[in-house]
Amino acid sequence: MKLWRPRPAAPAPGARKVLTGPERKKAVEEAIPVGVEVAGQWAWRILAVIAVLVVFGILIATLKEIVIPFMVSILVSALLVPFKNVMIRIGWPRWVAVVVAMVVALIVISGLVFVIVQQVRSGLPDIETRSVVAFNNFKDFLRTSPLQISDAQLNGYVDQVGQAIQANSSTLLNGAVSVGTTAVSLITGTLLTIFATIFILIDGAGIWAWVVRLFPRKSRPAIDGAGRAGWVTLTSFVRAQITVAAVDAVGITLGAFIIGLVAGGFPLLIPIGILVFLGSFIPVVGAVVAGALAVLVALVYDGPVAALFMLGVVILVQELEGHFLQPVLMGSAVKVHGLAVVFAVAGGSFLAGIPGALFAVPVVAVVNVMVKYIARGEWRAIPKPQVSDVEIVNE
Repeated sequence: MKLWRPRPAAPAPGARKVLTGPERKKAVEEAIPVGVEVAGQWAWRILAVIAVLVVFGILIATLKEIVIPFMVSILVSALLVPFKNVMIRIGWPRWVAVVVAMVVALIVISGLVFVIVQQVRSGLPDIETRSVVAFNNFKDFLRTSPLQISDAQLNGYVDQVGQAIQANSSTLLNGAVSVGTTAVSLITGTLLTIFATIFILIDGAGIWAWVVRLFPRKSRPAIDGAGRAGWVTLTSFVRAQITVAAVDAVGITLGAFIIGLVAGGFPLLIPIGILVFLGSFIPVVGAVVAGALAVLVALVYDGPVAALFMLGVVILVQELEGHFLQPVLMGSAVKVHGLAVVFAVAGGSFLAGIPGALFAVPVVAVVNVMVKYIARGEWRAIPKPQVSDVEIVNE
């Protein structure tokens, strides 16, 4: 027997149709344009990435006293690990290779600091005498120039500077206190850098294995391969940067030496060369700033003509670096466009000062290589690594 069921009443004219769950979802999807939907999906993902980066940046800024020594130790290890591996391959015991690598690094760094201090101490009195002479000549020039600035006016300007210094004496005092704090932080950071470098040289494989084990098992092949690719890029960057820095230092020092022979002397040649070498590790601006010091010394010691020639030498060296060394050496090592390098250095210096400018390019280069490796998906065809056998820093 067929049961009777009441027929649903027809909706009144103009009444809204009540949609069920699936119908409502389909109607909403049809109402939103595809472009808006795609933009919305990209928007929340971008916001999530920015939030992670902000949190990561806050953590780095909070722990900078630890992060900076660790980053320095990684850069130093990228230079010393290949040197240690060469000694191991020729038959030296591992512990001897580690000790020799650390001793050589400490001797080189201590020697550079000692040479700078000794050269500055020996050349500073002559620089002070020449500075007084240059200042008097500058006063004579102002007096006879169209500006017609008298000694009284110039002394008034100097007095104003002195009054400004006195008015901000509290700020200077706070700065002196901060210098003391910075000295303590520098000693602590140096010790942390030394210990971190030693541990990376001794047990870099164990450290990397521990890092890989922090990730889920399925993602370990990707992390392992990306880390290896990033390490290769970092070691290539350090070697290329040392070559570029050495060329900059030799070029500017040689130019200053030739100018000194012609003009009758050029002090602080070795300290200027060392500063140019160290400054070149900050791409784009480091060697320029150090070269400006050489121009200033030439101006004070030998006059404006020598300073112009020194400026020409600095520009010539920078052109050589920008048009030959950077494209040939750094281009193959870093694989980052020059414009990205400029903005990376600017952003790093804005966020973290000199350390940010120093680490900006290697961080961008390593992250770029790691992201590309993971995006290519080659790691999917690689068997899962045995974490205990990871030897990234010993290869």
